Amino acid sequence: MEFNEKLQELRRKKGLTQEELAQKLFVSRTAISKWESGRGYPSIDSLKEIAKFFSISIDELLSSNEVLTLAEEDSKEKERRSRDLVYALLDLSVLLLLFLPFFGQKSSGIIQDVSLLALTSVSVYIKVAYLVVVSLLVIFGVLTLALQNCKGVFWNKYKSKISIILSIVAVFTFIISPQPFAATLLFIFLVIKVLMLIKK
Repeated sequence: MEFNEKLQELRRKKGLTQEELAQKLFVSRTAISKWESGRGYPSIDSLKEIAKFFSISIDELLSSNEVLTLAEEDSKEKERRSRDLVYALLDLSVLLLLFLPFFGQKSSGIIQDVSLLALTSVSVYIKVAYLVVVSLLVIFGVLTLALQNCKGVFWNKYKSKISIILSIVAVFTFIISPQPFAATLLFIFLVIKVLMLIKK
């Protein structure tokens, strides 16, 4: 008997509706419906709660194939979360450009290293472009951290790609200007992101 059938049977034996079971397990009714229709499996934590609620072991709930499927899904979820965390931290690290001396500035024939905030030797529109690029990456890093539990299809499908595109734009912005130290730092961040995406 598959998990979805076992769950239905256990729920009916207790005389519970999907709504009532959902309340007891602190999940949504749609989650129960999805599990009972065989369109998905609960997380490991939810499985533990189900087993505890019905006073049975997890082994009794799942077949060996289902255990493997669940383990694979759990592994993919952990990998996705760790990739999101690395991407977010890399994007937030771009904030360092505001305060650390990654920019060259000519002053009295001498090139000095200054932070983005202290940079005055470039045109206003170039400095604004730098600030916009840095701000976009930092905002996206904050969003990635804040929306780690978001189940939105669009967000989960495109967030890594958007982060990489923003990094590419930033690298090219600093290469064209030319600011080699800032471009190198952001290029290293970009390579890390791409390698993690390829590994996936």
